[in-house]
Amino acid sequence: MNKKQQLNLVYLFVALWGVVLFQTFWGHTASQAQLSYSEFERYLQQGWLKDLVVDQQTIRGSFKEPIEGKDHFVTPRVDIDLAEKLAPYNVDYKGVVSGGPLATLIGWIAPALVFFLVWFLMFRKFADKQGMGGMMNIGKSKAKVLVEKDTGVTFDDVAGVDEAKEELVEVVQFLKEPGRYSRLGAHIPKGVLLVGPPGTGKTLIARAVAGEAGVAFFSISGSEFIEMFVGVGAARVRDLFEQAKQHAPAIIFIDELDALGRVRGVGPMSGGHDEREQTLNQLLSELDGFNPSEGVIILAATNRPEILDPALLRAGRFDRQVLVDRPDKVGREQILRVHMKKIQADETVSIEAVASLTTGFSGADLANLVNEAALLATRRGADSVSMEDFVNAIERIIAGLEKKNKLINPQEKAVVAHHEMGHALVGMALSPEQPIQKVSIIPRGVGALGYTIQRPSEDRYLMSKKDLQNRIAVLLAGRAAEQLIFREVTTGAADDLVKATDIARAMVTQYGMSDEIGMLSIDTPKSPFLDPSITDSSLRFGPDMAQRVSAAVSQLLNDAFALATDILTLNQSLLEETAQRLLAEETLDDQHLSGIKQKISLSTAIQQVAFSTFTSAENH
Repeated sequence: MNKKQQLNLVYLFVALWGVVLFQTFWGHTASQAQLSYSEFERYLQQGWLKDLVVDQQTIRGSFKEPIEGKDHFVTPRVDIDLAEKLAPYNVDYKGVVSGGPLATLIGWIAPALVFFLVWFLMFRKFADKQGMGGMMNIGKSKAKVLVEKDTGVTFDDVAGVDEAKEELVEVVQFLKEPGRYSRLGAHIPKGVLLVGPPGTGKTLIARAVAGEAGVAFFSISGSEFIEMFVGVGAARVRDLFEQAKQHAPAIIFIDELDALGRVRGVGPMSGGHDEREQTLNQLLSELDGFNPSEGVIILAATNRPEILDPALLRAGRFDRQVLVDRPDKVGREQILRVHMKKIQADETVSIEAVASLTTGFSGADLANLVNEAALLATRRGADSVSMEDFVNAIERIIAGLEKKNKLINPQEKAVVAHHEMGHALVGMALSPEQPIQKVSIIPRGVGALGYTIQRPSEDRYLMSKKDLQNRIAVLLAGRAAEQLIFREVTTGAADDLVKATDIARAMVTQYGMSDEIGMLSIDTPKSPFLDPSITDSSLRFGPDMAQRVSAAVSQLLNDAFALATDILTLNQSLLEETAQRLLAEETLDDQHLSGIKQKISLSTAIQQVAFSTFTSAENH
């Protein structure tokens, strides 16, 4: 029986008890007459009373026959010699011993306790929904305490991050053999900060460390320290470290550290009295105060290291920072093997091929991919998951859900077909190392009327100037195809223009790839570690430089558009032929596109302008 069911049973018991008490009290009160003592004597003399119950304050009893609908009566006791008066009459009477002051006190307290119990249960349920916690536990840590058998995760369950695992092996060995490190005077780092993009497995690695070491594992999110009451966060930090010391050796894991450790002195409340700042100050104090030899290690995870307070990252606190980055191709294969153990895959599935198609995917993305492929196979009633299911799952994740029932008029459909084939032909011509996987005019996602999927076959970490120019040309090829065939442009290239402009602006302001601006870095990314494509909105230059930057960006875009136009003009008949084929079949996969690639013609001038020195000659 879970906690929610137990709480519902308590509510039911209290409600039934209240109903019984109410009915008893109401029924007794409704049939009871309030008599004066003189009326009581008169009824007594007339012989209308059946029995009596006498205590020190009242006389209670019942009538032989109901009087005005009342069966019982009560009257205050005023005569001390009552027994002598009752003796001559033929009536049963008795006395009861009163409980005294204690009984009176209980009579007053018991209803109050019942009321408080009902109120407390209702308030606790409301407080849990509002995230305020229990009244008595408001200063207590909310950390979940797990032991080795409860984590259920070891290093065997973590794949694709071998370097990060090697860094954390020392932590596990220290918790198992602390004397080995103290022999030479070394000590384990007080804190280890796991840094990496979302979905790369930082939390999973932390749980694996606890599972390997077999020690208590205190897991809490940084946001759980912050409450609406000032001082609660600091109290919870103190309580967390006290619990960890009591259970030593132990691991404290703080997920989403950036919710707690944001840089101080920034924002409207920068005077040191902010609840978040008090909590952070307490955390810094605890980090300084405990000794690693006690067997308590702190792990923390964040995907926003650039906003953490420098005091957290200095030596003596989080001494070691471990990068948990997106996996490379080998890492993706390892991750896929772990997750594919849970599904029924047939012999057509190639883990190497799936890893090649998922460049840039994180561990969480790959887990979601395997699940989506299994769902697609289940939906079509198959006995196992095929390679086609994985390809369709990749397309669904990248481009969105297919909308086969969305009706598009023939003219717009023709524009979309030429637009997508423009992307495909220029992509085949300029980037042969990134094959076109599929071209479709079936609408997907929120606003995509068609899509062209081009994924690199290998991981790339450096991009040359010509690589970026070729990428811009591929993005603008759809607009070039529209203008070449229909002598008019549409809004279909809106997203392509945004992406192309972002690349061109980065080339000018960050990479020093503009002859007009030179090697001047005048813009820095917000988070170069996490996503180099995200740039700061406030550029560090004046109006004159802004005009020069805009001119340089426009020049790059115009040159790339001209390159795409030249390629499509040289292959206009092939463009129209393949567009008609796409209109007829709606989707062309890599098997259909492989023959088209051999028919593309390129002039010598185009080859000299477009091809990157990083691309081998045999590819062309």
